[in-house]
Amino acid sequence: MSPAIALAFLPLVVTLLVRYRHYFRLLVRTVLLRSLRDCLSGLRTEERAFSYVLTHALPGDPSHILTTLDHWSSHCEYLSHMGPVKGQILMRLVEEKTPACVLELGTYCGYSTLLIARALPPGGRLLTVERDPRTAAVAEKLIRLAGFDEHTVELIVGSSEEVIPRLRTQHQLSRADLVLLAHRPRCYLRDLQMLEAHALLPAGATVLADHVLFPGAPRFLQYTKSCGRYRCRLHHTGLPDFPTIKDGIAQLTYAGPG
Repeated sequence: MSPAIALAFLPLVVTLLVRYRHYFRLLVRTVLLRSLRDCLSGLRTEERAFSYVLTHALPGDPSHILTTLDHWSSHCEYLSHMGPVKGQILMRLVEEKTPACVLELGTYCGYSTLLIARALPPGGRLLTVERDPRTAAVAEKLIRLAGFDEHTVELIVGSSEEVIPRLRTQHQLSRADLVLLAHRPRCYLRDLQMLEAHALLPAGATVLADHVLFPGAPRFLQYTKSCGRYRCRLHHTGLPDFPTIKDGIAQLTYAGPG
């Protein structure tokens, strides 16, 4: 390419970089820098975050552990976790709904798991599912460090597609009063329909779905709005540390099979 052609495209490149600078920063932090640090340390960012928690957080104090993870994500390495703004929405809904049993699909590092566990009513139970064994090992240690035992929080390692059909028989889950979808947005619709097919959603159940705007779950949103079995509300938020990147949590209320 000649210098003249390159110079002709320069204003366009500069305009795109300025307009999408927040997405560019997110790409750098979540892909480029993370991959470099993973390669140099031999550890994943979630494992490095847990090491930080061990040396900076108070064992048995979920609130302090969550604050420590937020600090790590803001000042050390971006963690791609739920964050405090969405976390307040989640905790408020758990406290309002007082669910006897909660199902979380997508434990990741255990951040949202701790939020739910903190807000559970007495005797409440949380089943959380994580497909990646290495990430699940970090989450397990974090959950136990926060003081929650296996009677309160049970972590299941496996893909949601494999786990959902055996929740009733192997994990004694007859109904989920509240469900958090926080794994892969492209799997939300499939997994919601599986929960319906296995009769795990009672009438009045609440389903929360994270990241429905970024990266987005359009087919999931279209289904829940058009099938007639859900009342839908969208909580508009931004990404943690990137508030200008718009995202949202969908709150669904299941009316029953109809």
